[in-house]
Amino acid sequence: MDKQQILALGTIVAMMALFAWGRLRYDLVAIVSLIAAFFVGIVPAEKAFTGFSSDIVVIVASALILSAAVSRSGIVELAMSHATFDLSKPRAQIVTLTSCIAILSAFVKNIGTLAMFLPIAFKFARRTGTSPSVLLMPMSFASLLGGLITLVGTSPNIIVSQAREKLLGEPFRMFDFAPVGIGLTAAGIVFLAFGYRLLPSGRRATASIEAAFNLDAYATEATVPEDSPLVGQPIAELEKQAEDEIDVAVLIRGGLNKSKPGKATKIRAGDALILHGEPAALERAVAVGKLVLVRQDKTPAKEAASDEIGVMEAVVGAESPLVGRTISQNQLFNRYELNLLAVSRRGSRITHRLKSVRLRAGDAIVLQGNMRFMPETLGELALLPLAERPLGLGRTRNTYLPIAILAAAMLAVAIGLMPVAIGFFIAAALVVLAGCITLREAYNAIDWPILVMLGALIPVSDAAQSTGLTDTIAHLVSLLADFLPPWGYVAIMLLIAMCVTPFLNNAATVLILAPIAVSLATSLKMNPDPLLMAVAIGAGCDFLTPIGHQCNTLVMGPGGYRFGDYWRLGLPLSFIVLLAGVPLILIFWPL
Repeated sequence: MDKQQILALGTIVAMMALFAWGRLRYDLVAIVSLIAAFFVGIVPAEKAFTGFSSDIVVIVASALILSAAVSRSGIVELAMSHATFDLSKPRAQIVTLTSCIAILSAFVKNIGTLAMFLPIAFKFARRTGTSPSVLLMPMSFASLLGGLITLVGTSPNIIVSQAREKLLGEPFRMFDFAPVGIGLTAAGIVFLAFGYRLLPSGRRATASIEAAFNLDAYATEATVPEDSPLVGQPIAELEKQAEDEIDVAVLIRGGLNKSKPGKATKIRAGDALILHGEPAALERAVAVGKLVLVRQDKTPAKEAASDEIGVMEAVVGAESPLVGRTISQNQLFNRYELNLLAVSRRGSRITHRLKSVRLRAGDAIVLQGNMRFMPETLGELALLPLAERPLGLGRTRNTYLPIAILAAAMLAVAIGLMPVAIGFFIAAALVVLAGCITLREAYNAIDWPILVMLGALIPVSDAAQSTGLTDTIAHLVSLLADFLPPWGYVAIMLLIAMCVTPFLNNAATVLILAPIAVSLATSLKMNPDPLLMAVAIGAGCDFLTPIGHQCNTLVMGPGGYRFGDYWRLGLPLSFIVLLAGVPLILIFWPL
């Protein structure tokens, strides 16, 4: 090794040690590594920030925005609400949830897919008495497996594809990963259907911010338009479509109020309904029934292009001028450009139309308005804002448009009409322009620390190649040629990636190992594609810790898991991936 290679190796080893140490967040470790690489002279100043202009960064950011738009569409809840098969047994629930998550994770970022299905898993758990700890970890692992199927399913696939283009002149295509990914996903789901018994049951979830609200159900008002699918249907059908999470408290027809209408009462066009439930359930009921929410025809105005119309929760203070008066008397919209969408009152149910409800101190309310002025207005009205949580009430859903845009982008990329980065960037812009997701939601959906890490590590990875370090490491590994059969190198790369990624981060693992895999294949005069596939699969299959991948971290609290629980299910699944992955790679990507 020459001086430059020693410096590059020292930088990478120190970076890996910082990742494993865990005291600094991964994006900060990447930044420190880039600074160190510049000072030791292996990354020149003109190349220090080239990583931030990489296609990898654009693709990952765009994929996250598209995932958020698909999640916002409600398509998953709609599809699952029409499921008619028996899901009373844990195994049936696991097979259904893991299969659906794996399929969707092939096209939507796996962390986004998992987040969509968490509420559905908790509904299954509540209805059937299944412990959430039995469901959530298999769901997380299924999202990782499903991400292996396509180019955009997971970051390692994207990075490996771009590394192949840089090193060999041509990237992997959209569905090049599918043969191996589908085989591993199928094997993994079969194992999870039986292996879930290795998990502890009855664990209690850690408390969430949602639980901290501890509010009684909100009441909102909605009317039934002529084109609503609920016209002619009984009230029980509306409650069923809302998964029995809302209650029709009052039916108003022809000026007459009917409290607690019977479940068999038929809904007519023009009816007004007072609905009780949590904001998310109310929003789902309004979307499924195509109901017109109160004040939906009078939306607060935007004064600038950057303004956003949104909703906030607040508690009516004792000194508020709204106390003891109705919304009509307060002229809330005319004076303050605010719409009252829902009211929650502890210890009592709201059975009047919202415009005639006299607010009391302590009432929790949902208000719609211009988010730029909302904090100031709330202060003027002595309303105490509650901690922020996602609320879709008062917004319309585009159920199928995000799916159509995503499908069009994937088709355009698959047939070679445009590069992946361009196709997904255009798709991300379209879902924002079409109103499928707000600009604020789009920016919130982007995992900025991941992008910073990628942008900072790409020049460090390039330095390992430019200094010849990857070639030197590949030469040392190739000395095992006398002891290993050719397929042994595929197994070694897969095993190394699987062992390193829980502590290093999957993106960093690929950035380091992909150049080594290509150099190794070159020195052994082998096809580099099997080794690159092994790196991508190994980096994408982190089943051993809750910290190596965001999906595993996401389910740790809700599932009540401990650090050591991941080994129970993850270790045998890792062996299955290793044993099945090597032959699958060799079948579809011969050496």
